[in-house]
Formats: sequence, structure tokens, C-alpha cells
Amino acid sequence: MKRILFVCMGNICRSPTAQGVFEKKLAEKGLVGKYLADSAGTHSYHVGSAPDPRAVEAAARRGIDLSHYRARQVSLADFEIFDMLVAMDNDNYHHLLGMCDESMVDKVERMMNFARNKLFDEVPDPYYGGEHGFDRVLDLLEDACEGLISQLEQKRP
Repeated sequence: MKRILFVCMGNICRSPTAQGVFEKKLAEKGLVGKYLADSAGTHSYHVGSAPDPRAVEAAARRGIDLSHYRARQVSLADFEIFDMLVAMDNDNYHHLLGMCDESMVDKVERMMNFARNKLFDEVPDPYYGGEHGFDRVLDLLEDACEGLISQLEQKRP
């Protein structure tokens, strides 16, 4: 089973949304059990908190339940546990690279590298914006998760 960790700054908006989108797409494709997803933040601001209510509402409108997720911070152990750590933006990507040993660098990826629509190179943080930002994040993550799953399935033996 391949293990994927989605990472943003606080783990209450983008990364739990990415986890939810990824898990929904796995279910739709009959791939549950082949991959394990989790999410975490590079910072400890919201450890133990539920996802942002705006993220929960936007995801629920698309049939994704984020209500049971709780924020946690990335740890060094995550680099051993997970096969891939997927950062939502460049700041968190570089933060992850700074945390890990050189032998683990190849496990760190950028989420939007998997997107088919290459208009954005980062998943923007919707936290300080309006409601529409959460829908835009979902649009980007749905596209990128499709690409991620496609790539993962092509690499399967």
C-alpha cells in the first residue's frame, strides 16, 4: 500500500481538502485499500483543530466529508512512514525539504505538478479570502488528484 501525506501550513484548509478529494476519487475508481492518505501542516498553529468550517462546507457541497479530520503537524517520522509528501505550495515544499535528510528529498512533491490544467503552480491558501477561494481550491485539487492517481497507477507494478 502506497502512503501519501498532503501538506499545507496549518492543516485546516488545503491539505485536509486534498486528503478528502483524494480519498473520494479513490473510492470512485475502486482503489480504496491500494493507497492510504493523511494530511498535516508544517506549523503547529491549529494542532487538534477541525478543518476550517468554510472548507468543510465547500467540500460537503461536492460530497466530501472533512468533519472527522483533525490538524496535526508534520514530524520527521512522516518521512519514514509515507512514500510521498505532497506540498500545496512552494513555501511548504521548501519547508519539507529543509526538514528531511537528503536521502528523503525524492519523496517530496508539489501538488500542482500533478495537475492537468497548468494555470497555477501552487494551491492558493484560501484562509484569508472569501468563500469562492475554497471552491477554487477544490477545483484545483480535483484536477491535481486525478493526475496524481493516474501517475500512481501508471507506476504500479
